[in-house]
Parts: sequence; structure tokens; C-alpha cells
Amino acid sequence: MGLFDWFRRPRAAQQAARAWRTAWETAVSTLDHEAPARLEAQLRTDPALNEDVEIEEEMLEALRDLLALERELAASRLPAIETSHRAAAGEICHYSAPVSMPDDPAQPTGRLLLTSGRAAFAGGSRTPAIPWHAAREVVRAGRDLIFVRAGAADGARFRCNTYMDALRGAAIARHLTRAASLRSGGRL
Repeated sequence: MGLFDWFRRPRAAQQAARAWRTAWETAVSTLDHEAPARLEAQLRTDPALNEDVEIEEEMLEALRDLLALERELAASRLPAIETSHRAAAGEICHYSAPVSMPDDPAQPTGRLLLTSGRAAFAGGSRTPAIPWHAAREVVRAGRDLIFVRAGAADGARFRCNTYMDALRGAAIARHLTRAASLRSGGRL
């Protein structure tokens, strides 16, 4: 659904979609394992929602994936991805996804790699890398991942192509940031 289609949607459908997305965001932030069934039932039964639900279905699948990933991370089992990309620099890669950098004037596209030592962007003319010990916070907003540097006013924003990539990237990056903070004695 494009932006103009959203505005053409009846008001009741817009309100229902907004409420559903708010419930989804709450489920993501609280890791509510009961939410996928509730949210899916709402998608199937609410007449205001059941016309154009491709994005909501993608979001629902991303929530299910996040809940499974969080169980693995809680058990200290990080995914390992085979990559020979030089941006991984011989480190174990835990995540790789296509992204763009919407704040860069050139808006480069490339891959975001989350390795055991850092977040690295491979693409465009500049290749920002943020070591985990230098990351103060990782924020997910929609499909964007925002890496905030400790002690600095800058950071980097990456736009993922899917909600699943955004949720997975945020969860893995937060896990790696916390681990680096613990190794350094909690000092950032």
C-alpha cells in the first residue's frame, strides 16, 4: 500500500490499522509471546483491517521471528553467518542485511554487517563502522536502525528493507552492545 492509498483508506480502517500497529509495537517492546495469536486474529476478524494487510502480515512474521531469536539470545546463542566479506574483517558475522543510509546525501545502499566486534556498513564511498564498546544505544524506529555512539553527538541510521531485518538487527546489536559493556565493566 502506497502513501496515497493510506490516505484513501476509510477513516475507520486508518484508525484500526494505527491501533493494530501500536499493539504490535507494544508486543515488540515487551516481547509478548501471546501477541502473535491475538494480532493475527485481529487481522483476520476486524473488517476494517482485512482488506490490505500485506505490511501487517510482514510485521506479524517479524514479531514471531524476533520472539524465537530472543529465546536464542537469552541462551547466549548468537546466529553465525558465513561471509567472506572484507567488512567482516575475519570476525564472526552474526547478521547481514541489505540497507540504505537515508541521512547520507548520496543515500548509499549496501550491507549492514554485525560482527563480534562491530557494526559495519559495506557500500557507498564511506564505510562507517561502530565498535560495540563505542555504541551507547541501538534504537529501532520502524524499519530504521539507529546506532548512537557513546560520548558523541553522532551515530548512524540504516534503513532496512523489511521489518524482520530491522527487528533481528536491533536485537542482535543490543545483545552485542550489552556484552561489550559487561566486558568493559559497564563503562561506556
